[in-house]
Amino acid sequence: MINALSYSLFSIGIVFWLWGTLPLIGHRSVLYKLHSLSVADTLGSMSIVVGLLLRIPREWPLLILALISLAIWNTVLGYVLAYCSSHGGGDV
Repeated sequence: MINALSYSLFSIGIVFWLWGTLPLIGHRSVLYKLHSLSVADTLGSMSIVVGLLLRIPREWPLLILALISLAIWNTVLGYVLAYCSSHGGGDV
């Protein structure tokens, strides 16, 4: 049961990764593309880490740290990229 749930979380994570790349093909603004990509990437990566947490529970401190890092750094880097793209890519 745990293996099936873990594999389904892995699959959901990969689907989120692929789903986040679809807006890159469209003709929307760069900020829209960046937002959709960063949200889908964060959700996909977090889903995969939770799947790993189910498969190797003895590594929970490291995986919880990875979840927190993903939530913080993906958000912060998305904001930095958005700021740089909206200000002409100059010095931050």
